[in-house]
Amino acid sequence: MAIVKPFIDSQRFASTIGAGTVDVDDRTFVFADTTPDTGLTAFPTVFASYNLYINGILQLDTESTFDGTTLTIIDGNLQNAGVPILLECTVN
Repeated sequence: MAIVKPFIDSQRFASTIGAGTVDVDDRTFVFADTTPDTGLTAFPTVFASYNLYINGILQLDTESTFDGTTLTIIDGNLQNAGVPILLECTVN
């Protein structure tokens, strides 16, 4: 039986595709490229999971990678620069 930690929180970071850095066809984002929830000063380096929303639509896990310092959107360079993104990290 799994042991569930008693504290679970969600941290959100908003941006637009155009704020990221182009890396061939991908877009990469660091904390400075986002607008975080109030009080957050960095991406969480330890997290249980993350969700990525592009234009309000939850993306499959094959569409991005996140390592706690950089979010990479696969083929993100193909999106319009004004498209909103939201990174939501579940931390415990």
